[in-house]
Amino acid sequence: MKKISISNRGRQTPSSAIRKLVPFAEEAKKKGRTVYHVNIGQPDLPTPPEVFKEIHRLKLTTLEYAPSLGFPETIHAWGEFYRSKQYPIEDHDIIVTAGGSEGLIFAFFTVCDPGDELLVFDPFYTSYAIIARMGDIVLKPVMTHVEDGFHLPKKEIIERAIGKKTKGIVVCNPNNPTGTVYTDEEVETIVEIAKEHNLFIISDETYQEIVFDNKKVLPFICFSEIHSQLIICDSTSKRFNACGARIGCVASKNSEVMQVMLRFAQSRLSVATIEQLAMIPAFKNWKSYTEKIKKVYQSRRDTIVSGLSKITGAKFTPPQGAFYIIPKLPIRDSDRFAQYLLKEFSDKNETLMVAPATGFYASGGKGKDEIRIAYVLKEKRLERAMELLGMAIKKYNKMSS
Repeated sequence: MKKISISNRGRQTPSSAIRKLVPFAEEAKKKGRTVYHVNIGQPDLPTPPEVFKEIHRLKLTTLEYAPSLGFPETIHAWGEFYRSKQYPIEDHDIIVTAGGSEGLIFAFFTVCDPGDELLVFDPFYTSYAIIARMGDIVLKPVMTHVEDGFHLPKKEIIERAIGKKTKGIVVCNPNNPTGTVYTDEEVETIVEIAKEHNLFIISDETYQEIVFDNKKVLPFICFSEIHSQLIICDSTSKRFNACGARIGCVASKNSEVMQVMLRFAQSRLSVATIEQLAMIPAFKNWKSYTEKIKKVYQSRRDTIVSGLSKITGAKFTPPQGAFYIIPKLPIRDSDRFAQYLLKEFSDKNETLMVAPATGFYASGGKGKDEIRIAYVLKEKRLERAMELLGMAIKKYNKMSS
């Protein structure tokens, strides 16, 4: 009798580098240990109060389906947000998605057939690998390095990765997981490559307002010559500290792209009704809100940088955006070290949870001496987390030697 089996796609889909250690963290907590979570981009900052006021204000008697495109009011809120940033985006260029992640799924599947390729800059957001595997899409990595702050290599190096099946370039700016903000020259280089090789640009703009040191992001939408090649994937999760709302969007001036993504959106029927309506007020004062959180994250960035600078052998470049950093540490295996933190290490019954950087690379063997830290805790907690990290490295290396 033929044995029942699951798909190769299912077997080969990787686990999330961010979430795969959760069982170890839960076990540590059961033992009474305090775990400082710097493994996941879950901010501790309050969601704008207008969101909760709107939830209480809604007088719904039936939770009906929303339109597959999204409620017109929610689409318009996204449109007004973009137009306030001088984006030439009209409401008909937008589809509301279940978080930025669904937008990325729509974008990847719109651009690529099975076996097609997308360029990514290694290291990259771990969900890109999961989405690519779901669609039998090949990610072609272009290496960036901690020594130069994970900035992009020269144009000719990027172009070497382009093949006959390459359909697009995925760019997250500011970057998750590195915190890098690409320079204007780097953005212009990506635009040039997309034009010359007729590639799509999938622009992950989840963190675009969270930039430090008076830096500014040059958006791809500023280049009118590549509007038909540009797909923006966006989210309210980090901009408004509303990760649980799962409200994002995709936007493109390419009408064929939007028609395809609408068909994908119809397959899942609609995005959650209450959350779509609740997020609308947050867009009205988005600038004042994001200015406040930007200052908070810059202070937390400085705290992390100070803590890492006290760890002998740690190498890093201070990030200029988002709320992540990938330092190189004096350890040999970041996966084993991350497990050690949760299973064996504690000081005063406290430990921390980090994300091994191996899960953020498509290039085999990379990230074994790197971790990703999300500085989403208050400064005092981050100080303690970095103190614990330094102590753990010393104990781990003594044990391993």
